[in-house]
Amino acid sequence: MCLIVFSLRQHSDFPLVVAANRDEFFRRPTAAMDWWNSETAGREVLAGRDLLSGGTWLAVDSRGQVSAVTNVREGSQMPGTHSRGELPLMALAEDSTALEPRLQEHKGLYSGFNLVSLDTQHGWYFSNRDAHPGRQVHRGTYGLSNHLLQTPWPKLLRLRNSVTSLLESADSNHTGELHQRLIGRLQDTTPAPDHELPDTGVSREFERFLSSPFIIGSDYGTRATTIVTVSARGEIRVTEQVWGPEGKKEDAREFCWQRRA
Repeated sequence: MCLIVFSLRQHSDFPLVVAANRDEFFRRPTAAMDWWNSETAGREVLAGRDLLSGGTWLAVDSRGQVSAVTNVREGSQMPGTHSRGELPLMALAEDSTALEPRLQEHKGLYSGFNLVSLDTQHGWYFSNRDAHPGRQVHRGTYGLSNHLLQTPWPKLLRLRNSVTSLLESADSNHTGELHQRLIGRLQDTTPAPDHELPDTGVSREFERFLSSPFIIGSDYGTRATTIVTVSARGEIRVTEQVWGPEGKKEDAREFCWQRRA
């Protein structure tokens, strides 16, 4: 997962909204989002699966808790001995007070990562590249890409502003329409101007290629757009649109259920 915007307690109808793009090599084997039993999470989760290293990039449980991970982009890095794909599942299994000290102790086992865990009341963020890892996230609209939370990369700012504007007119009577409009906003292919490109240790050309919210390529690009909303009435809705090489629209899946009290 490479670009996430989430809104926490900013809308009376939708206390939690998550909109995310997963960018990855198209050759990496992946199972589509579905319900499956995760031993790591200790429960059934709704998530895609990385069939190469295991785990996932974004997971939702039956209560509407959402967890997701992004990589930290580093020009050259030694691969971690543990897959970052296990982190969202760990975040569903344990609350932050239990998980944070464990990640602090073992953060060197993973390549650079950002992890968020969210529900309708609060959020938690941890990065093993943050000087002060582990923090509670309170109400607001946040963006996360391949650097630390709220790092003002152009594509993060564009998408965060776009989602914030769209949510101002949203209502729970048209949730399906909201999901489709959010997917449209995440298809933004506008590149950043060269003078605003970050310097993450890759070539200037590659920085330019990666600078739009939605990445179109033949070997690497945006592979899935995922929208999660949890309404004030307890309706949990998840939509995932899968993309192929060159941004070709492929499979789409929708899930909707009522959270139990």
